Amino acid sequence: MSENYDLIIVGGGISGASLLYAVSNFTDIDRVALFEKEDDIAAVNSHHTNNSQTLHFGDIETNYTLDKAEEVKEGAELLAGYLENVDPDREMHAKRSKMVLAVGDEEAESLEARYEDEGFGELFPKLRAIGREEIAELEPAVVEGRDPDERLLALQTPDGYVVDYGETSASFVSEATEQDGVDVYTGTKVTNLADRGTAFSVETDAGRFHSDAVVVAAGSHSLQIAKEMGYGENMSLLPVAGSFFLADDLLNGKVYTLQMKKLPFAAVHGDADVHDDSVTRFGPTAKLVPALERGRLSTVGDFFDVFGLSADSFLSYANILSDRILLPYVLRNLVYDLPEVGKRAFLPNVQKVVPSAELDDIERAKGYGGVRPQIVDTDAKALDMGEATILGDNIIFNITPSPGASTCLKNAMNDAQRVVEFLGDDYEFDEEAFRAETIDQFPRAEELET
Repeated sequence: MSENYDLIIVGGGISGASLLYAVSNFTDIDRVALFEKEDDIAAVNSHHTNNSQTLHFGDIETNYTLDKAEEVKEGAELLAGYLENVDPDREMHAKRSKMVLAVGDEEAESLEARYEDEGFGELFPKLRAIGREEIAELEPAVVEGRDPDERLLALQTPDGYVVDYGETSASFVSEATEQDGVDVYTGTKVTNLADRGTAFSVETDAGRFHSDAVVVAAGSHSLQIAKEMGYGENMSLLPVAGSFFLADDLLNGKVYTLQMKKLPFAAVHGDADVHDDSVTRFGPTAKLVPALERGRLSTVGDFFDVFGLSADSFLSYANILSDRILLPYVLRNLVYDLPEVGKRAFLPNVQKVVPSAELDDIERAKGYGGVRPQIVDTDAKALDMGEATILGDNIIFNITPSPGASTCLKNAMNDAQRVVEFLGDDYEFDEEAFRAETIDQFPRAEELET
C-alpha cells in the first residue's frame, strides 16, 4: 500500500470511476488511487435502482436548448460507444426504442416545431417524427384507450440506451485496475482533506495519504468538502429525492412526456427496467429532503453543512420555493408518498403515458430512488440547472446532477486533461486513443443504413 500518489480521486460512483478509467488507461500518470466510503463501487446514486437508468442524448429531453443538446450528445455518444465496445452481450445495458410523446394539438405543434424548425431533426439523424399508427406499433399501451380524435405525435429514436450505471462504474474500475500503479480503497471514508502547499493530505479511516492532485467526485458531498476547504461559498444545494412506481409489462421501451424548462426533473416517463423488461417503471416523483443521501439520517447534518445556515441560503430557498410553478409541484409530490392516497394521486401521471392503466396496476417501488442535488446559486438566489465544477489549485470538485451520469466520460476526459496540466509537462492525455475506445464505437445512422 502506497501512501503517496500523483492523483487521488474521492468517490467511487459513475463520475469518479469514469475518471479513474480515463486517467489509468489514457495518461502516463504513475500512481493513482480512488477512495470510496461504501463497501462497493457505485452503491449510492449510481446503483441501478436509484436513478432513471437513462442515457440522455438531448434528443427527447424537451427542456434542452439546441446548444445544450449538442453538448450532451457528445457525452452520451462517448458512453454509448464504450458500452457497445465492452458490453456486446448487453449485461450492463439494454438498447430499446425511446420516444417523447405529445398529446393534443398544442403539445404536438410544439414538438413538431422543435423537430423541424429548431434543428433537432438535423442534429439527431436517427430521430423520427411518428404519428398514432407507428406509436401503436412500437408501444401499443400508449395508444390503447385514448380518444381516437386526440392528436398524438412522438419523436422516436432507436438510441434508447438503458444503463445500469452501477455495473458500468464497476466496469470502469475493473478496466483501470488492470493497469500498474492503480489502487482502489472501498469501505474507506475520507475524514479530512487539506492543502499542505506542496501536496494534499488525505486523511481516511485507513490512514493518511498524500497526493499532488485531487479530484473530489462525491456527488452532493463534493460541495460539502469544497466548503470545508473554502471553495463554493456562493453555492448551496436543493436535494431532490426521486422515487418510482412499478407496473407489470406495460411498455417495451422508454416513453417521455414533454418537460418544462423550469422543472426539468418534473416530467414523468415510463420505461422497462434495464435488467427485467417485464417491469415498467413510472416516475420519478420528486420530494425535497434535508439530507444528502436518501434514507440516511447521518447525512442530515451533511446537508446543513452545505446549506450553511446563512441569510443568502434562506433567501435563496424562499425565492425558489415561492415560485408559482415550483411550489404547487413540491406540495403535490409530498402527497405521492402517502399510503393509498399517493398512488391514487399519481395515477393520472401514469395515464398520460398509458391511458388504460388502473389503480391496481401500479405499486410504489420500495427501495428505489436516490437524491439528485439541484444546485443553488446563492448570489442569484436561483436554481442553477445542470452540472457544476469548482476548480482550485490542483484540485477539482465535481457536483454532478442530471445529466452527470450520461456525460461521465466527457467530464472524465475534461478532468483528465486538467489533471495532466496540474502535474506538468511530464504527463499527457491521449485523447485520440480515448475516443477510439469510446465514441468511435458508437453506431452512426449512415453505418446502420449500409
